[in-house]
Amino acid sequence: MFARALGSTLRLVSHNLPSSSRTALARLSTEASTSTLISSSSVPEGTPVQRPIILSLSHPLRRRPSEPHHAENVVSLDPTVFDHPIRRDILHLCVTHYRDSLRQGSASTKTRGEVAGSGRKIRPQKGTGKARLGDAQSPMLVGGGRAFGPKPRDFSTKLPRKVITMGMRVALSARMREGVLGVTTHLDWPCAKTGPLSRKIDELGYRKTLFITGEENTSAGLARAIANIPSVKVVNAKDANVYEILYWQRLILDIKAVEYFEQVLKKDVPLLPLPLLDSTFA
Repeated sequence: MFARALGSTLRLVSHNLPSSSRTALARLSTEASTSTLISSSSVPEGTPVQRPIILSLSHPLRRRPSEPHHAENVVSLDPTVFDHPIRRDILHLCVTHYRDSLRQGSASTKTRGEVAGSGRKIRPQKGTGKARLGDAQSPMLVGGGRAFGPKPRDFSTKLPRKVITMGMRVALSARMREGVLGVTTHLDWPCAKTGPLSRKIDELGYRKTLFITGEENTSAGLARAIANIPSVKVVNAKDANVYEILYWQRLILDIKAVEYFEQVLKKDVPLLPLPLLDSTFA
């Protein structure tokens, strides 16, 4: 977490990190950092241990004066959430499940019993030399009913909760491996004007981007300004789904969104400790 805003902030040592990243570490989960970061000597033999993922912060839409520069800070991500093995079959199940839920299922046709008209037999059964016919609502006739036509129905399908949870891990991990997932300190915009925000998005190269915030209520200025901009969208972390994470070309999360995903999706796996020098900003 960041100091002043979200808790303690830690400084990284220069092990395996570029010089621009040897600065404050934004620890996203205080509880996780105290409970799951362990020393390698205390792990029983055969227990899987994973290393946290270090990611440089992305440029925020609006930088607050009290915040450090994004280029000089990195963030630690839980590998069980952002480095899960890729499962294409799980992604397919989750995307199909979501798209099934979008279907209206409102198509409706009339059967021969619902078409208006007389039930009188069109012609005698025998003696005309023609085929047998009943009433004018027969599906064989123009203007008649529809045989086996669609009726309103629910197309939604069921999927186990654990499969959906794994799908979120796989989707976030896939975007992470593609290098299109970014983390910023916050998602905020001071006014509801579309023009300035649109120019800022073009300046940062954030077109075709899905912004995910962990705030309970999305910033009113950001929500109103971004609603009129095509090819960008902002959603709450609890409303994010596998389909949209895979659909958009780029993904930007704020700190609270990462905290939410780690809290909901993380597994209880020991993590290797990070080398630290102090707990203050430069």
